[in-house]
Amino acid sequence: MKKAIALVPIAALAVEAFGYPSDGSMPDLSYPGYGGSEPPTHIMGTGELSADLLAAFFMDNNASADEERVLLLAELYIEECAVEGVNSDVAFAQMCLETGFLRFGGLVTEDMNNFCGLGATDPAHPGLCFPDERTGIRAHVQHLKAYGSTEPLAGEQVDPRFGFVSPRGRSPTVMSLAGTWAADRQYGEKLAEMLDRMFLYCRLE
Repeated sequence: MKKAIALVPIAALAVEAFGYPSDGSMPDLSYPGYGGSEPPTHIMGTGELSADLLAAFFMDNNASADEERVLLLAELYIEECAVEGVNSDVAFAQMCLETGFLRFGGLVTEDMNNFCGLGATDPAHPGLCFPDERTGIRAHVQHLKAYGSTEPLAGEQVDPRFGFVSPRGRSPTVMSLAGTWAADRQYGEKLAEMLDRMFLYCRLE
């Protein structure tokens, strides 16, 4: 495994890793094998990264995690996102951000199968519990769709808070989740930076 990449601006990473000019210009950060795209900016869409790459990025940031479980979660995210048309790269990156790479440590605990802090507001409301990992991931994906699209759900609703998002489709981009999904006004930037780190790691692999 490579050394974990520090949470620093993507331009600085590019300069350090590849020796690009530090004059503010950005290199061509296309990703061979991923359709030549850059990190996604919208919630809806098709993810570029495979389950193996998602899991490798995760393990690079939490080497003590159960690698088989992480790979399973990555596969479940890809499957569930495909059903609802949500970008699996965005959803998986948000899981990494919300759970601290499954370290948790906040209101939500590992046994809750809640991978996005759904319903967690204070100690009296620590978040929703789901019976298994797939259901928890499906609820996460459905909640993202509520923010990213006005289209109806394709599968059976398991997210109890889906109808609370009003208006539907209010935050179609990663950056617009700031102040909507989370009260943190920097939330969109944090998620976008996680995606930057993910795609840069996969390019280095």
